[in-house]
Amino acid sequence: MKVSKIDVLNKIFSRSFRGYACDEVDAFLQDAAQSLGELAEAREALEARVAVLEEALGEHKSREATLRDTLMTTQRMMDDMKANAQKEAQLIIDAANQKAEVMLNQTHQRLAQLHGDISELKKQRTQFEIKLRSILDAHLRMLEADKEEQEKLDDAESKLKFLTKAGA
Repeated sequence: MKVSKIDVLNKIFSRSFRGYACDEVDAFLQDAAQSLGELAEAREALEARVAVLEEALGEHKSREATLRDTLMTTQRMMDDMKANAQKEAQLIIDAANQKAEVMLNQTHQRLAQLHGDISELKKQRTQFEIKLRSILDAHLRMLEADKEEQEKLDDAESKLKFLTKAGA
């Protein structure tokens, strides 16, 4: 049973011959009522304070939940951005590798072509040298034949001069 300040103040005890002193009981009841009143007021103040604090706690929990959701969303976004950046980096690397492979293949083809061109030029040089030697040999033979013919002509001319001098 809950007893209030008013209950204590309005309580009337029955009187008996050997009962308690009325003034003492009344004074005690007055003090008890006063204490109950103060306790009730303190309790109301504490309940009001608890209500305010519970409301603040609810707001803080709501903010915490919002912050947690925001952090989780931010973390997911960061993870997605990181994954996208890694994918993009891998695509760039793959494209660079493909381009390097193409360039390397082209370089190998160009090198093979240059080797072929060099071989062809060596063949042409050899053929040119052979033809030039052949021409030079032919001209040398012609010069030698011409020299022999010139010597024969000179020999015939000197014989002719001798005969012309002897016959004159």
